[in-house]
Amino acid sequence: MGKNTISNADRIAARATQRRRPLKAAWQRLRGPLAETPAAKNALAAGIVALMRAIKATNPLATGSDDPLAVIGPKEPVILALWHGQHLLAPAYLPRELRFTALFSKSRDAELNALVAERLGFGIVRGSGGREGHDIGKGGARALILLKRVLDAGRNVAMIADIPHGTPRDAGLGIVTLARISGRPIVPAALATSRRKVLEKSWDKTAINLPFGRAAIVIGDAITVPASADDVAMEDARRAVTAGLDRVTAKAYGLVGAAA
Repeated sequence: MGKNTISNADRIAARATQRRRPLKAAWQRLRGPLAETPAAKNALAAGIVALMRAIKATNPLATGSDDPLAVIGPKEPVILALWHGQHLLAPAYLPRELRFTALFSKSRDAELNALVAERLGFGIVRGSGGREGHDIGKGGARALILLKRVLDAGRNVAMIADIPHGTPRDAGLGIVTLARISGRPIVPAALATSRRKVLEKSWDKTAINLPFGRAAIVIGDAITVPASADDVAMEDARRAVTAGLDRVTAKAYGLVGAAA
């Protein structure tokens, strides 16, 4: 057979693919409106929460893990820093007694994540913590003001340090700006599980945590940003947050016998 000859098996596979395309297109048309209904969103959020609790229940903490209540409690209120893609289970592991509020973007994609966090006891602020290039836009500034009010009221804040679709694992200025205007410390934290699926094609290499393994929580040293910090000091603080998060992430993965 020549190299351009199409086999019967190839023809059958091509016809099967063509038959599936209308079904796929129909699902794509239905998926958006279905996901927009409050009942569907709430049901999906409830299912995700149940799954997260099951994953937590089947991943006992590895020796050497930190106790968030014991470490964070004496420092409250704090700004807990996490990396994108490594934070998905954090709401399930952080004790309700710590009264966290989290920042979520105003995008439709983030709405489901916000519903899940609310069901796990988090307060919610919608906005943006910064943009690629470490800029803070008007929406980001409003979000930081709201988060400062949360901290002023004595509640902790959980915040993703790196910029969405920017450079992964490189802290933006949003989190250090919040520390400067609030006077509250940034505390780097990481959570890892021994069993996980890494989405290699995602920009942040998202880790999907799986059940029946071990988990580790590591909380780093607090980073303070003085109210008088100039551009140089802000950049130093931003780099310190990046380095602190890298350290706790590497340690968390090490505790469960994996590379970060």
